Amino acid sequence: MIVADQLNKHFKIYETKKGFIGSFASLLSTKHHIVKAVNDISFTIEKGEFVGYIGPNGAGKSTTIKMLSGILHPTNGRIEVGGISPQKRRKEVAKKIGIVFGQRTQLWWDLPLRDSFDILKEMYKVPDAKYQRFLKLYDDMLQIGKFMDTPVRKLSLGQRMRGDLAAAMIHDPDILFLDEPTIGLDVNAKTSIRAFLKELNTNEKKTILLTTHDMDDIEQLCSRVIVINHGQIVLDGTLEELRKNIGLPSLMEIQYREKPDVSEVKLTGIEKMKWEDEKLVILYDRSVLSSPSLLQNVTQWGEPLDIQMKEPDIEEVIQKIY
Repeated sequence: MIVADQLNKHFKIYETKKGFIGSFASLLSTKHHIVKAVNDISFTIEKGEFVGYIGPNGAGKSTTIKMLSGILHPTNGRIEVGGISPQKRRKEVAKKIGIVFGQRTQLWWDLPLRDSFDILKEMYKVPDAKYQRFLKLYDDMLQIGKFMDTPVRKLSLGQRMRGDLAAAMIHDPDILFLDEPTIGLDVNAKTSIRAFLKELNTNEKKTILLTTHDMDDIEQLCSRVIVINHGQIVLDGTLEELRKNIGLPSLMEIQYREKPDVSEVKLTGIEKMKWEDEKLVILYDRSVLSSPSLLQNVTQWGEPLDIQMKEPDIEEVIQKIY
């Protein structure tokens, strides 16, 4: 569905000098340096995948999204979106994709939300019957009917983002590009939008590429993660594969009826044991010591009242990468 092959985007940054004379001289200067925002990246996203595209600020995430959508042209490399080049046939690609930039809106600021939808309906030539079905479906999914007649500038951030998501889907695209869609939202708004995106992917089979700094977005939504840094892909795989490749330990917490003495316990695969809030916390390497084997051992040390198993938080994984 999406192909990026040896994709590059380089920018020329011309040198500027201080002061009026320096600024004037800079107009005539050709001195510059090259910034490699995206540097020889390749990936393929299949139909129906929900992929997280993550990395620190300035890593090249938004630049990649803009190239995939045809807003920017790559310095070199090949892109196909739905089998079409967004650089050569941008209008055709625009019919196949929806885009949401969390810090920008495609809605008309002073118009009611309904008017923005009506304008987009005409732009995309959406038939009346299909448009009415859209309004009904997205009112059910996003509850936008309550503020359809409110000017966009008077909407809360959460309402505006729901409006932007609905606007991106008005022409029923197969692919959705999301750039920080939950930025600045409260917990309730994030929960609502995540549920909507999950339904789009699971039930509507939409292909979604998501950039975000919110690790809860990644954990709750994405089946695959591509990590980019300094314009290059450093990891590509499932969350489980990322955790395994990084080598962070798994964690088990055990609460005992009576606190056992584990000071003499020596078990291959356990990296660390400590007591926290009356619970025994064990950090262990699952490639060496399986969870069932560890469970068998901890039940021999005393009578457990509660056992909890946890995987490393995705934030820990990202911090380890960088």
